[in-house]
Amino acid sequence: MDGMLRRRGAVLERLVHLDEQPALVRVAEGASGEVLFAATAPSRAAARHGIERMRFALGVDDDLRPFLRAHARDPLIGSSLRRRPWLRVGRRPEPFEALTLAICAQLIESGRAAAIQRRLLAALGRRWEGAGGRAGGLRDMPAASVLAATAPARLQSFDLAASRALALVRAAREVARGTVDLHGPDRELGWRRLRGIPGIGAWTVEMLALRGQGRDDQLPAGDLGLLKLAGRLASGGDPRAVGDERQVRELFAPYGEWAGLAAVHAGGI
Repeated sequence: MDGMLRRRGAVLERLVHLDEQPALVRVAEGASGEVLFAATAPSRAAARHGIERMRFALGVDDDLRPFLRAHARDPLIGSSLRRRPWLRVGRRPEPFEALTLAICAQLIESGRAAAIQRRLLAALGRRWEGAGGRAGGLRDMPAASVLAATAPARLQSFDLAASRALALVRAAREVARGTVDLHGPDRELGWRRLRGIPGIGAWTVEMLALRGQGRDDQLPAGDLGLLKLAGRLASGGDPRAVGDERQVRELFAPYGEWAGLAAVHAGGI
C-alpha cells in the first residue's frame, strides 16, 4: 500500500522494529467486529512492542465518545461524525517515522512526497527475511541512527531538497543521541529542540505530534488542505481562495483537545 503496510485479503501486515529486532504484525477484524492482532518476532518483547505500536497507529484504544457527543451536530464536521464515527487520525507506529515523512513532505505535492518515501525505503529501509518468508517485500523506515550517518547528498539523490535533506540528518542525529526524546513525557521540549533546526517549522512538528505521538490537539495549520478549507469557508465558497494559518487556528479552536481529529473529519488533512 505504501511500501510499509500491506493488505493480504482481509489482513493488514506491517513490519516494525524494537531497536534492531523486527516484528511482523498482522491485523484483522474478528467475527464480532473486534480487532485482532498477532505478531511474529525473534523475541516476545519485540512481538509485544509491535502489537502495541500498531494498536497506537490504528487508534483502537482511543475513546472517541466524548468527541462524538460534543460535536455530533456541529455544522462543519457533524455530518462526517455521524457517517464515519470510526474515523481516526492516520498515525504512524513510531514518532521518528512520522517526523521523517513530515520533513520529506514539506512544501511539495503529495505524489512527489510519496515518490521520495519509496526511494528512501528502497535504499535505506529495514527489511526482514524471517517470519517464514511472510515479511518479504515489506520495509520499515530506517532507524534514526542510520539517517544520522547518511550523507545529505545521498538523500538529495532521492529528490529531497538540499535544505530538507540537511534538516532530516540533523533531526536524526538529535534523536539518535537522545537529546530529542520522541517518546518521553516532556515532548514539548523535544519540539522546541527540533524547531531550532533550520528547515523544521511549526507544520513539521505539528505533524509529528499529531501523526506520531497521538496528540489529537495538535493542528498542522500550515497544511495546504487546511488553508484551502479556511479560505473557501471565509470567502463563501470560492474554490480558489486560500486562507492563512490564523484563520485555520480560529476555525478549529472550538474543538480544543480534538482539533487535529476535527481537521481530519473536515477533510483538510
